[in-house]
Amino acid sequence: MQGFNVIWVFNPKADKVLMCKRRKDPFKGLYNLVGGKIEEGEDGLAAAYRELQEETNITDIELVYFMDFTYYIGNPCRPEVYIGKLKQEVTVHGDENPLLWIDVTEDFYDVTRFGGDGDIWHIFKMIEKFEEVK
Repeated sequence: MQGFNVIWVFNPKADKVLMCKRRKDPFKGLYNLVGGKIEEGEDGLAAAYRELQEETNITDIELVYFMDFTYYIGNPCRPEVYIGKLKQEVTVHGDENPLLWIDVTEDFYDVTRFGGDGDIWHIFKMIEKFEEVK
């Protein structure tokens, strides 16, 4: 079963989240969290730091393993969700997808704008329940 990560990166004020605009499927043209595949034999947290650095150039952040969920039917996979908050503003850049900061007041359930078929909304609702992760 393929493992991958998605990473919720807050800006220092925790009022914005870093997202990418997908250039390819799945969710081409929609905003999504940054992340990627966990390589065979790779630790999930190490993969999250690697993907974050590769996709955004962020290296000075502490990530916390927040949750995961497993899809058994269709294309079986297990996304792992990591959360981090920047200590200071940084310049982000990525070659794979354009990056931007999205206000946390956005409607992450709007599947015409956000990828994940509602998963981003669900992740944010869980984050809101646990203030200590911000």
